[in-house]
Amino acid sequence: AGAVTIEEIFWGDAGIALSFPGPGLGGAAVQASGTPEQKEKFLARFSGDKPVWGAMAITEPEAGSDTANIKTTAVLDGDEWVLNGEKIFVTSGKSALEDSEGFVVVWATVDRSAGRAGIKPFIVEHGTPGMQITKIEDKMGIRCSDTVSISFMDCRIPKENILGSPEVVDKTKTEGFKKVMATFDATRPLVAAMAIGVGRAALDFIKETLKEEGVELRYGINPHRMTSLERDIMQMEADLKAARLLTWRAVWMLDNGLRNDLQASMAKAKAGLAVTRITQKAVELMGPLGYSREYLLEKWMRDSKINDIFEGTGQIQLLVTARRILGFTREQLK
Repeated sequence: AGAVTIEEIFWGDAGIALSFPGPGLGGAAVQASGTPEQKEKFLARFSGDKPVWGAMAITEPEAGSDTANIKTTAVLDGDEWVLNGEKIFVTSGKSALEDSEGFVVVWATVDRSAGRAGIKPFIVEHGTPGMQITKIEDKMGIRCSDTVSISFMDCRIPKENILGSPEVVDKTKTEGFKKVMATFDATRPLVAAMAIGVGRAALDFIKETLKEEGVELRYGINPHRMTSLERDIMQMEADLKAARLLTWRAVWMLDNGLRNDLQASMAKAKAGLAVTRITQKAVELMGPLGYSREYLLEKWMRDSKINDIFEGTGQIQLLVTARRILGFTREQLK
C-alpha cells in the first residue's frame, strides 16, 4: 500500500511530495539500525501535531557511491561522541535541523582502520552545537525539497545516540555497513515508486493530449503495422509496468521479512532509467511545446532524473544486481 500511495502522490508533484513532514530517510535508518528503545525515543515525535522532519547524512565530498570511503569521524570522549567531518546532498536537512525539532542520522567511522566495519550511524538532534548547514543546493528539479551540506566541528552528542552497538567486533565483517544497506533496501523500492509516479504523470498527459487531438492508439495489431508514435507510447507503457511490478515485488518481500537487496536494486535501476527516458520521450513527442514551460512536461523531465541518482546511482544498482545474480563479491566485480 505504501508504494501505491507514494506513486499517486508523486504523480501529483515530486518536489512537494518530498517536502512533506515525516521521518524520511532518517526514520528509515532508525528502523534499520536502532534498538526498540531507540525507535520509541526518536520516532515518537513524528506522531505529534507539529510538523517534524528526519534526514540522513551519508554522502561526502569524497564518498559518493563508495560509502566505504566515509571520512567523517566519531570519537568517544567520556559520555559523549565527538563528530567531525562534512556531509553533502542531505535531503530535508534544513527542514529537519532548522525548521523543526527533527534530527539527522549521520554515518561516521569510529575506526578508520576497520574500513566498512567501522561505519556507524549517529542521531544528531536539531540545534546541536558544532553542527552547521553550510550550503543549500540550487537544483535542476524537485526544488520544493531542500538539499543541504552540513559541517560537523567538534559536534558533541550523547553516548546513547549511536544506533545499535558501538563495538567493532570483527574488522573482517561489515555489520555497520550492512545497516547502511538495510536502510537502502527499505528505501530504494520507494524511490522507484516515486519515479513511476512522475513517469505516469507524463505518459498520462501525452495520451490525454492524443485523445483530445483525435489520435487513436491501435492496441493488439501486428507490430509491423504500428506507427512510430504507437511504438513509442507502447514501449513507454511496457517500461512503466515492468518497473511497477519489480517495485511491488521488492516492497512485498520487505513487508514479509524477506531479503530483498537484489529486488530493491533491480526496481531502482529499472524505474530510474525507464522514467528518465519516458519523460524525455514525452517532451520530444510534444515538439517545441514539450520544451517550453507552457506545459509540465519539461518539469517532469527535470524531476525524474534524480530518481536515477540518489539512493545509489543506476550504475551502482546494476553492479549490486550482477553481484547477487552471479555470486561475485565486491572485490571480484567493481
